[in-house]
Amino acid sequence: MEFPFLHHLSLWRTCRNIQIWTIFLLMLLLLKSGGVYSDSDYLIGLGSYDITGPAADVNMMGYANTQQIASGIHFRLRARAFIVADEDGKRVVFVNLDACMASQIVTIKVIERLKARYGDLYTEENVAISGIHTHAGPGGYLQYIVYIVTSLGFVRQSFDVLVDGIEKSIVQAHENLRPGSILVNKGELLDASINRSPSAYLNNPAAERKKYKYDVDKEMTLLKFVDDDFGPVGSFNWFATHGTSMSRTNSLISGDNKGAAARFMEDWFEKENSERNYSVGLKNDRLPRRVSNIIPGLLDNHHELLEISANFQSLPSRSATKNSSVARRVRSARRQAGKPEFVSAFCQSNCGDVTPNVLGAFCIDTGLPCDFNHSTCGGKNELCYGQGPGYPDEFESTRIIGERQFRKAVELFSEAKDEIEGDVDYRHAYIDLSTLEVTIHKRGASKVVRTCPAAMGFAFAAGTTDGPGAFDFKQGDDKGNPFWKMVRDLLKTPSKEQIDCQHPKPILLDTGEMKKPYDWAPSILPIQILRIGQFVILCVPGEFSTMAGRRLRDTVKMVLSNDKHFKNMHVVIAGLTNTYSQYVTTYEEYQVQRYEGASTLYGPNTLSAYIQEFKKLAKALISGEPVEPGPQPPDLLDKQISFLPPVVVDGTPHGVDFGDVCSDVPQNSTFKCGDMVTASFWSACPRNDLMTEGTFALVEFHKGEDNWVPVYDDDDFCLRFKWSRPSKLSSRSKATIEWRIPNDVNPGVYRIRHFGAAKSLFGSIHHFTGSSSAFVVA
Repeated sequence: MEFPFLHHLSLWRTCRNIQIWTIFLLMLLLLKSGGVYSDSDYLIGLGSYDITGPAADVNMMGYANTQQIASGIHFRLRARAFIVADEDGKRVVFVNLDACMASQIVTIKVIERLKARYGDLYTEENVAISGIHTHAGPGGYLQYIVYIVTSLGFVRQSFDVLVDGIEKSIVQAHENLRPGSILVNKGELLDASINRSPSAYLNNPAAERKKYKYDVDKEMTLLKFVDDDFGPVGSFNWFATHGTSMSRTNSLISGDNKGAAARFMEDWFEKENSERNYSVGLKNDRLPRRVSNIIPGLLDNHHELLEISANFQSLPSRSATKNSSVARRVRSARRQAGKPEFVSAFCQSNCGDVTPNVLGAFCIDTGLPCDFNHSTCGGKNELCYGQGPGYPDEFESTRIIGERQFRKAVELFSEAKDEIEGDVDYRHAYIDLSTLEVTIHKRGASKVVRTCPAAMGFAFAAGTTDGPGAFDFKQGDDKGNPFWKMVRDLLKTPSKEQIDCQHPKPILLDTGEMKKPYDWAPSILPIQILRIGQFVILCVPGEFSTMAGRRLRDTVKMVLSNDKHFKNMHVVIAGLTNTYSQYVTTYEEYQVQRYEGASTLYGPNTLSAYIQEFKKLAKALISGEPVEPGPQPPDLLDKQISFLPPVVVDGTPHGVDFGDVCSDVPQNSTFKCGDMVTASFWSACPRNDLMTEGTFALVEFHKGEDNWVPVYDDDDFCLRFKWSRPSKLSSRSKATIEWRIPNDVNPGVYRIRHFGAAKSLFGSIHHFTGSSSAFVVA
């Protein structure tokens, strides 16, 4: 007998199951498409990828010192990205580069790749790429001649590793998109920055200067990203200080103070996270270490440790696979499957006149302070140098300034409570800053002025107290001299119109009007605003001075505050973003013609032009209206020229293989915390394989029998990879690995390894590895 109500019940259950599965599938689709499917206002995703680049033969970008050629790694460089999407699917991307600055051609090619991969999801409008301004990264990746002269033209490896790394960091962030929240916090950091051009700053109106407590911005602003399931997954902060703790004579690739701070914070979080304690701050006032308590019950008997180490003498060279160093990389080996990697970025802001060399500038011959107005010593700029807190040890200065930023970031991260809420939005435009008309309002009247084609003044060649120039140039020069004008005229004689437009800057290089073999300087520049709720990022393509940044920030804040939906906004400046066009000073600072004024390319009205155009973006953000995209910048990739010789062949002495030890750790040796352990290996040019996401250098810990655990690699502050040739044309080279033993290292048996890749005369690449004798750390 059939029961109708049972039939209906069965039908209802079937429909209900279909509904449940439908909802489940819809949730999956929403996740895949980037829609929000939880109570969180945002989807957040973070990513990070290696952009270290060629660690040999390539000129460093920043100081324009032709003698500063890369020859090893202090620690690796990374691209760190975050993506935030709101419930309508609107999203923004911010990428922080451990590089001197963003590059227009790099940005163009990254956007092309993103469009090929994601369609119109990520474009030049909502993607920002910003540099930290380290002066210790490989150059040759910008497309304008003036920025690649010292690198012997365009360096394809530098360019490719940046494009690849930025793309991969964004892809990671996209694939990590999950519901989450964002918190913001800010606070003062007083001991990581001073003004390196105070005489120019003092030329700003006294009434304006009285509004501020310091002559540099001391505020750090931090975003904390929290995943709904995993908890904190990253932080990005903005603070103004130059990446010049490492000097103009350093030859090791380094992220300088901001790159160091990022590593310290990522290591701190890994350690704290492993102890399930995110917010306790720093223990025992020590920097964190990546690996702790590898094995319980370490042998206490020093004699037994020596016996173990005696069993492991240096090994002959062995062949390795291309991925051998990647597999041994410490951070990769210790990531937790299924959980996003914690990403911490220390971003640059209006750092134009800000130095990390906080002890001040002194004459290296007399020890006296440099001349206040011109930063000279006896009339010469070459002797005037800024001193960092670890002077004369630049590595120590880098560590200290990095640690100070790191500690402030941990404090802000741990105490962050103000939650970001509201829409995600953005505005972007290109402007031709060589011919822009600007309306100036003053004392109830207005007049129209204009910007100029790019030009660099005489004081540009004087350099700064972070890296002085040469010859008889000096900061504060508003006249120039006949000899250098004659030399200038051999390249390009500026027109009277250009001279008048740039006044009082005496023109040393008329780069904006130099077009052979292609453009020497940019004219079309990007400006951009990113909005995440009540947090706004002003993306600028240069280095704004302290007061220039304040004026721009305050103007945008004032415009936004006219709308009730934009009250209580946090506004930060992200310097060196999307491309590079040197400095931006105030009109008053420009008159003084210090280095920053002489490097303000587009004349005295440059800042006014930026303020005018950013006001347009801010008003469009309020109204919801689009803005005119402006003229497209040129793509000069096909015109690039390079004079950097390729690697022809690598060689070793007769009877020696690549990777063999040429200077071993002393046998039966014992070291203690703070000691330096050194081993050297017969090596090959690091340009043969950049070891991206891998390592050239490794410290391993003996865990038992023949089991060695990687504990430090060339992405660690304490481990240095140095590479050298006996002469420029020699095919032979050595790798020297130095390990400064950290204070909290575990006692036990260790060894040093080197990974490399050699090139044969016929172009094939052979990967190799070698290891030192074992030694004891007591």
